[in-house]
Amino acid sequence: MAYVDLRDFISKLDNEHVLVHIHHEVSCNLEITEIADRAMKSGGPALLFENVQGSDIPVLINSYGTYKRMAMALGVESLDEIGARIAELLHSEAPGSFLEKLMMLPKLAKLSSAFPRMVKSAPCQEVVLNGEDADLNKLPILKCWPDDGGRFITLPMVFTKDPQTGKRNVGMYRMHVYDSHTTGMHWHVHKVGARHYAEYEKRGERMPVAVALGGDPAITYAATAPLPEDFDEMIFAGFLRGAPVDMVQCKTIDLQVPANSEIVLEGYVDPHERRTEGPFGDHTGYYSPADEYPVFHLTCMTHRRKPVYPATIVGKPPMEDCFLGKATERIFLPLIKSQLPEIVDMNLPVEGIFHNLALVSIRKRYPMQARKVISALWGLGQMMFTKIIVIFDEDVNVQDMSEVIWRLGSNIDPRRDITFSDGPVDVLDHAAPQPLYGSKMGIDATRKIAGEGHDRPWPEDIRMSSEVVDKIDRIWGELGIG
Repeated sequence: MAYVDLRDFISKLDNEHVLVHIHHEVSCNLEITEIADRAMKSGGPALLFENVQGSDIPVLINSYGTYKRMAMALGVESLDEIGARIAELLHSEAPGSFLEKLMMLPKLAKLSSAFPRMVKSAPCQEVVLNGEDADLNKLPILKCWPDDGGRFITLPMVFTKDPQTGKRNVGMYRMHVYDSHTTGMHWHVHKVGARHYAEYEKRGERMPVAVALGGDPAITYAATAPLPEDFDEMIFAGFLRGAPVDMVQCKTIDLQVPANSEIVLEGYVDPHERRTEGPFGDHTGYYSPADEYPVFHLTCMTHRRKPVYPATIVGKPPMEDCFLGKATERIFLPLIKSQLPEIVDMNLPVEGIFHNLALVSIRKRYPMQARKVISALWGLGQMMFTKIIVIFDEDVNVQDMSEVIWRLGSNIDPRRDITFSDGPVDVLDHAAPQPLYGSKMGIDATRKIAGEGHDRPWPEDIRMSSEVVDKIDRIWGELGIG
């Protein structure tokens, strides 16, 4: 079931008693971070700060900070429900490649319920501020960590379009606030927003950019999803929410934004203009260093009459963004299985911060199949950034870290079962010998079969006989053990 807007989701959080309204006066400068970090680390509630020092706009944070709230945000009981919907749709047709399968989703989801629709008026434009009145200082933007370069907008949906095709992209890129009208635009080189900007630079043209804050959480999630280039995130959001996303034309630029957003920033990025962005306490748990990035210029701000400012913080896991990552794991697993049908399950542990570690179980049928899967995964979209991939047999529960570590230690001979590859790595990988390029490791933790360099019989797992298990099950309640 789709939420109308962010406040509809807030009402749901209230009704489920997983939201705390904080009336005590707090500062955007580090204090909200410290409170939110404690809540995130303890699996605590969503927080709505209603008395933010120097602002009359409340701040919502940690709204996605548990499995339950992440599922609630996407309108399901379990994140696997969305994956099951995708699997069912994929089985109804048989397109070939990973990209073709993903591009098929909006067709299979019935176009009328997935494609965005335009509206003439919108709640996000109840208040329109132009020129000097469009002031970023009106917003309760957080300074998250002591050594951050300043305040950062941390949950923005950044709308751009390809200057050649006009196709829309929506990404989530942090924005370092420099002053009342300018911010950094942290486009990584691998992102579509950066590609759009490179095209504008070649043309020597100013690039229009719109930034939306708030709305149905499915729309916010869609901005983080690892979709193929030129796949419209608003179509994907429509698929997730089971209803089209209402879009409205911006007031000063030729872009459209979700009509039920809380706040919209309209502006531009000039070609070839750079400014120091960062440092920033990042999702890696370390500060990402300052570097030169394009500059966003604010020309117009629109918002609801009484907006809510959505924010998040990132840092040492577990944090709220970990659950966005787990949603991606469960939602996109069927698409990966469609290309690699031997895959049974996958776990991207929160401690692996999305791209450091992937645990995968497979149905193994032939020698070196684990290595084939490792190589194939490195060739699938953003899986190329995964530094360590470990492959297990199908009977291993990769969601159980105790079992994973036991099998990993027991089943590998390091010289035989570890393979290395060089290639692109995430720009935030500080351990790589140089930016954007480094090594990756694949580990075959499956039982070894003939043809895999293991000549001895593989031992059987210790298991109790089924007859004894059944008997003890029957009498267990009589034993007084509990």
